[in-house]
Amino acid sequence: MERYILGIDQSTQGTKALLFDGQGALTARADLPHRQIIDSNGWVEHDPEEIYRNTIQTVKNVVEKAGIDKNLIAGAGISNQRETALAWKKDGRPVYNAVVWQCARGEGICSRIADSAGMIRERTGLKLSPYFSAAKIAWILENVEGARESAEKGDLCYGTMDSFLVYRLTGGRFFLTDYSNASRTQLFNIRTLAWEEEICRAFQIPAENLPRVSDSNGYYGETDFEGFLDKPVPIHGVLGDSHGALFGQGCLEEGMVKATYGTGSSVMMNVGKTPVFGSHGLVSSLAWGMDGQVNYVLEGNINYTGAVISWLQKDLQLVASAAETEQLAREAAPEDRTYFVPAFTGLGAPYWDSSATGILCGITRTTGKAEMVRAGLDCIAYQITDILKAMEEDAGIPIRELRVDGGPTKNTYLMQFQSDMAGIPVQVPEAEELSGIGAAYAAGIGLGIYKKEELFAKMRRTSFEPQMEKSLVDKKYSGWKIAVEMVLKK
Repeated sequence: MERYILGIDQSTQGTKALLFDGQGALTARADLPHRQIIDSNGWVEHDPEEIYRNTIQTVKNVVEKAGIDKNLIAGAGISNQRETALAWKKDGRPVYNAVVWQCARGEGICSRIADSAGMIRERTGLKLSPYFSAAKIAWILENVEGARESAEKGDLCYGTMDSFLVYRLTGGRFFLTDYSNASRTQLFNIRTLAWEEEICRAFQIPAENLPRVSDSNGYYGETDFEGFLDKPVPIHGVLGDSHGALFGQGCLEEGMVKATYGTGSSVMMNVGKTPVFGSHGLVSSLAWGMDGQVNYVLEGNINYTGAVISWLQKDLQLVASAAETEQLAREAAPEDRTYFVPAFTGLGAPYWDSSATGILCGITRTTGKAEMVRAGLDCIAYQITDILKAMEEDAGIPIRELRVDGGPTKNTYLMQFQSDMAGIPVQVPEAEELSGIGAAYAAGIGLGIYKKEELFAKMRRTSFEPQMEKSLVDKKYSGWKIAVEMVLKK
């Protein structure tokens, strides 16, 4: 009898439900967007109740779309936007909107505890920054009426989106997170594999209200998706979205690298069983914990990559669809030297300047729509390349190829330009939604339905090889570095 695995991918822009058959092949997908709540300060929030409703609805939609007997679903895995943080009462009701990873509202809190930055980096692998969950949780406790009091009484739960979904899906019976998500909160000691009490005290976050940390392919309770299923099924895998993509890409060996092109980007290298602490603006965290063993990663995070394409389309209205950007980029004048640095909410790795603002430079009278669109695509590849170069330096491991995923990887102009700038093959898998694939595969392996070695051997990829002359690559990349310097000096 055929059995199916559900992958739930709760991302920044929306929630997807993916249905995989007993061989790991994607059978159907369904997705729903949720509101991006942005105020005049540039603060970014999501409505957790909307996200939970969408989670339930996408599961219903994907089963209906596939036309399968819902009783054949054997289990589910969850991947999630990582650093986004929220707090909720014991009844599951949020006390405030989720504060999204892009939101820098915790900058003042980080400044206040700047003396602890070295200790925090040493224990968590993360540079002190409002990007991570700790400052966001601290902000909620400081600014939401009654939140601090509830936390001190032990009446509040807080964490990342995975722990909220697990809590709600299991009716409050399971309050868990996995190693990958825990390691991105800036509250988790990646050496001792425990919540770090001293850091929690620095942020004034009572540690006892944080979730218990479990293996990424462990048991997270059972759910019937609010009565949709006739009997509950186990949630047997949880991974932060980028870690899910690393696993889904089959980057299981030391030195393997993937880049996720989402709203922002995560570039991640599997560094094996021992953490690597870099000096080029990268961070260390846990890839996952599986079967009682953890793997570490070196990672660089970028605030705006795929979101640049959305900006070109929705805000500037230069294109009617993301697909149009590819042809326009090819039509741009080859000699044009327009650069765009998308520091909408500061710059992430390897620069980490949360106060930086964006810049469009190098324009001339002949710069038009095509050239601006190309600059928007090019800046994605430049930012990824910045991180790859830093990664090689820190890890001391030459990068042989880059495995990529996410919507923008359909853009063949961008993928070729990425290969040219990085000077390595770029491998684009035939399968999409690698984050959800990773979580579903972890669940299927945890349930004994999938065999790891068979799953990843089946994945088909398209390879983009470097073609541009090195002198031109160097010229283009040096122009980018000059543009970034202009931003950092502002």
